[in-house]
Amino acid sequence: MNRIPRATDKKSFDVKEKSYCVKGDIETSTEEDDTNEIVVLQNEREIATHVISVDDDPSLSPWTFRVAFISLGLSAFGGSLAQIYYFKPQTVGVSSLFLAIISYVIGIAMETFIPRHGVFRYLNPGPFNKKENAFIVIMSSAAASSALATEVLAVQRLYYNITPNAGSSIFLLFSSQLLGYGIGGLLRGILLYPSKMLYPGVLPLLSMFDAFYRNGIEARQRLKVFYFVFTAIFIWEIFPEWVFPLLTGLSIFCLAAPNNATVSRVFGGSNGNEGLGLLSICFDWQYISGGVNPMSIPLKAQLSSFIGYLLCMIIFVVVFYNNIWESQNFPFLAQLLFYENGTIYNQTLIMNSNYEVDPALVAEQGLPFYAGTWIINLLSTNLGLAATFTHLLLWNRDDLREAWIWMNMDTLRSWRANFDWKFWKHSGKREVPANTEDLDPHYREMLKYPDAPNSWYLLTFVLSFIVGLVVIYKTNSTLPWWGFSIAIFLAVVCILFCGALFAITGFLVSIQPLVQMIAGYLHNGRPMANMFFVLYSFNTVAQALLLLRDLKIAQYAKLPPRAAFTAQIIGTLLGAVLNYVLMNSIIDSQREILLSVQGTNIWSGQQPQSYNSQAIAWGGLAHELFSSGKRYQWVPLSYLIGLVAPLPFWIIHRYWPRLRMDYYYIPLICANIGWLCVGINSSVLSYFTVAFLCQWWLRTRYPRWFMKYNYLVGAALDGGTQVMVFILSFAVQGAAGKSHLFPKWWGANQGGNYDHCLSL
Repeated sequence: MNRIPRATDKKSFDVKEKSYCVKGDIETSTEEDDTNEIVVLQNEREIATHVISVDDDPSLSPWTFRVAFISLGLSAFGGSLAQIYYFKPQTVGVSSLFLAIISYVIGIAMETFIPRHGVFRYLNPGPFNKKENAFIVIMSSAAASSALATEVLAVQRLYYNITPNAGSSIFLLFSSQLLGYGIGGLLRGILLYPSKMLYPGVLPLLSMFDAFYRNGIEARQRLKVFYFVFTAIFIWEIFPEWVFPLLTGLSIFCLAAPNNATVSRVFGGSNGNEGLGLLSICFDWQYISGGVNPMSIPLKAQLSSFIGYLLCMIIFVVVFYNNIWESQNFPFLAQLLFYENGTIYNQTLIMNSNYEVDPALVAEQGLPFYAGTWIINLLSTNLGLAATFTHLLLWNRDDLREAWIWMNMDTLRSWRANFDWKFWKHSGKREVPANTEDLDPHYREMLKYPDAPNSWYLLTFVLSFIVGLVVIYKTNSTLPWWGFSIAIFLAVVCILFCGALFAITGFLVSIQPLVQMIAGYLHNGRPMANMFFVLYSFNTVAQALLLLRDLKIAQYAKLPPRAAFTAQIIGTLLGAVLNYVLMNSIIDSQREILLSVQGTNIWSGQQPQSYNSQAIAWGGLAHELFSSGKRYQWVPLSYLIGLVAPLPFWIIHRYWPRLRMDYYYIPLICANIGWLCVGINSSVLSYFTVAFLCQWWLRTRYPRWFMKYNYLVGAALDGGTQVMVFILSFAVQGAAGKSHLFPKWWGANQGGNYDHCLSL
């Protein structure tokens, strides 16, 4: 995340008076500059070079005392906040923008108030610079993700009454977090360096960096806009988050019919697992931008997501009201397992002392059921994942082919001949091609810096693999070494395909149902083994993509590769420890809420509930529930449908290109059919309203304003919101103990759903 616009290349950087469009896309727009020249941005490369500065100042250093001081502090802060968010009713991540803003403010304060004379010059070597800021953000954002291993540990505490010792827990976190880093780093030549790998989610951050570090009148104007929006949303969030929570989901239908169950299921959505939130209006930016900032994702991806969202509402209603899979016996939205009569399934009654499912005990208790909407979520996720492979092979096969060019005997012999086991002595120097015009301009600027060589990433992978192998036996995971190895192999394949989709569109299709299914058949009757298999496959993919995202920030910001590597490793290790500490603290203080179906507007156990129920269903009862002829047979069969789903669109585009079938991302449409299965859904309409307002209306009608302010305003909204949410979490919402809800009134219906829909 860096903002250093200096305009070295006049041709590509003097965009102040120019505008852009994406050729052939709905968002096409143009604007003339003073010479009546029209600049049309036709691809990801042109977007990245016009929206983000390509300038670099090699004299700027990220290796300063204040970087170490701020990085460690914000890593502790981000790691703690990420774990708090893990136990929220809506999945929310810690925004890199938020971390960038805080680090900028602290960095400027240290620059201003620490003397620069004598020994103090080591504490304050000069102006706080863009590369320092980028280093801090990468390190703190690496810490600010809730490690999936804490989900495994939380499930063990909540549902198995197992509390693993601290040592094995910490090493479990370390190995599972760093495996993906090793693999992702080795694949960065395909998934990071090319211009096509845009990573649109980081554009607001880099736009903000440009505003912070660019000199001149225009930069000061942009900063004023940023500070105004940041302050306004910071103050505003007190109302929907505490004083006036009705603003989380304002539904006219709920207010008109507060005692109607159907209205609650379809139009309610202000509380976790309440309803679909149809036509509800959300004024809480935390939930509008909780997963992905709607101002940053390209319109093509937004349109595909919107189609999936519409299909989701229709299918959910059809499944429930037609009582498919006996859906009406269970809550409309839920992630738990149930008995047929609708009571929560007691999983401990079907397992023996080794935490393996006993068929005789299952016969006594009966097979468990899922809520019908959760089955649709599993189906749609499988559809989306399978469609990802086919979609990329059809539309991006040339990009993916580069991933396997190295697999020939000449390359492998060359590697063996040139391999130097003394990796710590590697100079990192890279050969600069004679013709650099085809290189991504940002990557071309990075070639002057020593690289973090492949051997560093390979060593990270090997050490993590060995530690992981030891941990799965020390923790009695019931996962054998060969199952562990298969999990890693699946992760490598999925990183390539899911990584390409993530880099191009900004959206990620989850592989969790796929690997749970595979683990279920490989290790039938072992729910614990299923959890660990998913940890070392699904989480490895997620961590690889986080590494690549942060390395893209470093590439855009011109942060040297070795600095980025150092920041990521230290941040990840520190964040894992803090995740573990906060997880234990929250479980101790909120255990009963975390075990309930709906939770509250503040705390929810929906994520460990989901993880546990799927581990039981797949790990213990895969053959009984999902095999051919069984109750949920279409969950695995949906992979076959997903594989062929993109084909008709590709064929139509090939013969009738004017129909623009290339405009739709079939994996996103499929995956979003199960979007509303969990959480606070009143924000979705507001999300798409903001998305289309920014990515279509502003982009086409006011392209100059869009280029200057769209991503900057998105950064300010995320940053101001997350600062206030952090303060409220500890001050009044019980993150550190007892909560202090605002006194009950019409706008704060503390005894039920905040939108006044019927509590079911």
